[in-house]
Amino acid sequence: MNRDAKQGTIYYDPMPYERTGPGEALNGKPKFDLNRLNGSYFERMRARVKESGDHGIYASVMLFNGFSIQGKGNVGGDPWRGHPFNAGNNINGVDGVSGTLTHTLSNSVVTAFQEAYIRKAIDSVNDLDNVLYEISNEDTAGPADTEWQYHMIRFIKNYETGKLKQHPVGMTAAWPGTDDILFQSPADWVSPAAKVPLGDGRKVILNDTDHSYFWIGLRQDGPAAQRAWVWENFTQGNQCLFMDPYLDPSHDPGRNNPSDGKPDVYWDGLRETMGQSRRYAERMDLSAAVPHPELASSKFCLANPGKEYLVFVPNGVEVILDLSAASSPLSAEWMRTSDGTISPAAPVKGGSKCNLKAPFDGEAVLFLCR
Repeated sequence: MNRDAKQGTIYYDPMPYERTGPGEALNGKPKFDLNRLNGSYFERMRARVKESGDHGIYASVMLFNGFSIQGKGNVGGDPWRGHPFNAGNNINGVDGVSGTLTHTLSNSVVTAFQEAYIRKAIDSVNDLDNVLYEISNEDTAGPADTEWQYHMIRFIKNYETGKLKQHPVGMTAAWPGTDDILFQSPADWVSPAAKVPLGDGRKVILNDTDHSYFWIGLRQDGPAAQRAWVWENFTQGNQCLFMDPYLDPSHDPGRNNPSDGKPDVYWDGLRETMGQSRRYAERMDLSAAVPHPELASSKFCLANPGKEYLVFVPNGVEVILDLSAASSPLSAEWMRTSDGTISPAAPVKGGSKCNLKAPFDGEAVLFLCR
């Protein structure tokens, strides 16, 4: 790991295209032949996705990257110099002109090469169940880029129609940009920039800290705010993802401090909170539970009215909960979010609004079920 990777030159290998030459690319290595897709690249992709599935993990296959076409302020400079579609880097006469133009539909030749690459990626992993597709990470957000991403989403869906399996296709927050283009897209899932969006059913929302709550804000706001972010999102119908630095010492001072081969314990609270939310997700019928902020005075309530209610109660305040849809008593428990301690409570009578308070101080989660 290069601790100064942000400031240094980075090489990736294998690449999707074979470096056959003749001639040298701008970095002194052989030029790419865009007609020759690199089998080792796609074999490695498949192996990693399959291994993830063997461990019960979904893999997001990120097909393109905004940081591959723009420096976006990084000291390392413009990545376009190393891009295969740069005219100085391929033997096919393909000239993408600039990085940002390659993520538009302005050049039909470039688009055709991109579609061939996507077909090969799909062919490599289509039979696997644990696949999610992401068009591009933090792309440019211009109208032409948005049109290109929409086109690629539809292209994947159309191509997979004739395949053994069909997989969810996602669009993630542009940087800089707004979330409107995500929710108006043909994508199945989105990863927005909003910290706590409402999961209103238009899209599956995977709320990733990298887009919505970057590590600087996470660290500044502290453990209580990190826990609240998870529970606010979960009760709003969203899935939380933590961009976990894990064992990466990071080029950003203060981001991560692993030691003795173990992750930085500072982030354990956020990791544990996500585990807590998963355990409730496994207990609930999520196919029937949807956000019902109007049922709880705290505004954070995931419910199948009359049957199940999961409520986040910040700051240990009393919550007023509308149980009008419940015709019979509901079993109840409180969980203290700071340490996961669960306190069983007396059954709660349904049929009307009721005032409920945790038996301890601090933030809490209330779970009621029939």
